[in-house]
Amino acid sequence: MRHTITLLVENRFGVLSRISGLFSGRGYNIESLSVGEEIDPRYSQMTIVTSGDDLIIEQITKQLNKLVDVIKVTDVTEFEHVEREMVLIKVTPRPEKKAEVLNLAGIFRGRVVDSSESSYTIEITGDEKKVDAFIGLMKPMGIKDLVRTGKVAILREGLKK
Repeated sequence: MRHTITLLVENRFGVLSRISGLFSGRGYNIESLSVGEEIDPRYSQMTIVTSGDDLIIEQITKQLNKLVDVIKVTDVTEFEHVEREMVLIKVTPRPEKKAEVLNLAGIFRGRVVDSSESSYTIEITGDEKKVDAFIGLMKPMGIKDLVRTGKVAILREGLKK
C-alpha cells in the first residue's frame, strides 16, 4: 500500500541526504519526494511517498524518528488530508488541435504559462488522478516535454480518517 509521510526537519545541510540514505540503505523505495522551507526558515517540510505493508511503514517511521534532525514524522495516510502535485507539460499540437488543447487545459483548470508559435506549456495542479488524466489526454496532442513535482500533503484540521 502507498503511504504519504510528512516530516518536519531542521533546515540543515545533509538532512535530505541522511533521509534518502536511510531509505536506500534499507532497500525502501521513495516514489515521490518534495521538500520546502517552512514559515520559520530554520525548518523544512518534507513529503515522501513510499510503499509497503504496515510493518515496513512502521519500521520506516521508527527509523526516521531516530534521526537527529527530524522533529516530527506523520503518516498522513492515516488521517484526513489534502494532497496535490503539479505538472508542467509542453505540448506541440497540430494547428487544428490547438483550440482543443486550450479547451482541455481550461476544463482541468490549468493555465498556459508559456507559448510559442508551435507549443504551449501548461500548468496543472491537483491530485494524482487529475494530473494523470490530463497527461493521458495530452499524449495524442503531442507532448514534447513534461516535468512533474512530487506530492505535497497537509492534514485537514481536527479530522481523523
